[in-house]
Amino acid sequence: MGERRILDVGCGLKKFPGSVGIDRNCDTAADILWDLDQFPWPVEAASFDEARMIHVIEHVGDVIRTMEELHRILRPGGRIVLETPHYTDFSSWCDPTHKWHLNSFSFRYFGADNAGYGYYSRACLREVSVEVKLLALWRYLGFEFLVNRFRWFRRFWEFYLCFVIRGKVLRFVFEKAEQKSAA
Repeated sequence: MGERRILDVGCGLKKFPGSVGIDRNCDTAADILWDLDQFPWPVEAASFDEARMIHVIEHVGDVIRTMEELHRILRPGGRIVLETPHYTDFSSWCDPTHKWHLNSFSFRYFGADNAGYGYYSRACLREVSVEVKLLALWRYLGFEFLVNRFRWFRRFWEFYLCFVIRGKVLRFVFEKAEQKSAA
């Protein structure tokens, strides 16, 4: 088996070591210059083992199409590592280039728990992990542990507590699953 291939989507100046970087800005460490809102990306289907989007998904024009493109370029069993601000964090709102403000359940359209909205996309992802980082005070008081340890508590926090006990950063890991069949 060959070396793992990693695509760093929106790599900026800090491209992940050993990865291929794609970004639209020529002043970055990108190997491929491309507008991420133009599909398909100039990347072969099923050519990467991992795709990383670190603080990028909130900038794209179409979240669903972007996730479908990540699904397309991954090999079977490939992984997506995605980080974004939680919508209750100041950083989600202070950058005028942020188009989306997301929570820990924003990507369920692509999984088995799609709330009945699975027909929006045929791309299928298995949620490997969701990690919520909270502000330091709440981490020290144990709320971060509870939010990350128990899905029911995370849901309770998102519904009732997150505007007081604010989120900071969301980190998702997804695994490519077989594409859903057309309805």
